[in-house]
Amino acid sequence: MNLFKKKNNLNDKDSEVEMTFLDHLEELRWRLIYSIIGVFVGTIICWIFINFLMEDVLLLPAKKSGVSLQNLKPFGQIMIYMQVAIAGGIILSIPNIFYQLWSFISPALHKNERKYVKSIVVYSTVCFLIGVLFAYFVMLPMTLLFAAQFGTTTIKNQFAVDEYFSIIFSVLLGSGLVFELPMISFFLSKIGILKAQYMRKYRRHAIVVIFIASAFLTPGTDPVSQVILAVPLVLLYEISIFISQMAQKKN
Repeated sequence: MNLFKKKNNLNDKDSEVEMTFLDHLEELRWRLIYSIIGVFVGTIICWIFINFLMEDVLLLPAKKSGVSLQNLKPFGQIMIYMQVAIAGGIILSIPNIFYQLWSFISPALHKNERKYVKSIVVYSTVCFLIGVLFAYFVMLPMTLLFAAQFGTTTIKNQFAVDEYFSIIFSVLLGSGLVFELPMISFFLSKIGILKAQYMRKYRRHAIVVIFIASAFLTPGTDPVSQVILAVPLVLLYEISIFISQMAQKKN
């Protein structure tokens, strides 16, 4: 079964040969292995600096918001430290993950489209990191402050530490992924799948979908964090329309 073409560098750089279904599976296997190796290396690096990540990075929003954390499980902190190291390893290896993903996809593209792969990897990484930084400096402080101060003073708000880190991970990774919207729209527009006219036509529908997606991406039922995520998502959608239109003009 032949799906798409891939360069044959052994005979001629410009020549192409058909890849079978098993060839694709083998290629996918190696791309996954390279991605896992990158996550493993990133996890080791994060474990070396685990105390800094815990005290000076991830627990800092709780300290600034006046949130009181407590561990209710015998080995809860050990598991949290391991989760932080793995999540940090994933974030550190994002450039490698994007590179492996686009390298797997690139043989399906035309020759003139493959030249954009390296740029897409760079800009995809930048978009993801911007999303993570936005979540850390904007979404998390406002969400935690709202949760810590809401309600009566008779009831003391104390958060289970595993729930706190669940919020941290979901908000950071979720925000990083949704900030990929402009990059995805650029790629789909370059290969002719997406059009700016289509995005304008269904803008109202997209806004409804964005608010629904924000409800799923943000933890719990906190309406503040949902709105905080939905507003930049709407702006990203408008930016994506502009990027799509520019990509169409270049095509």
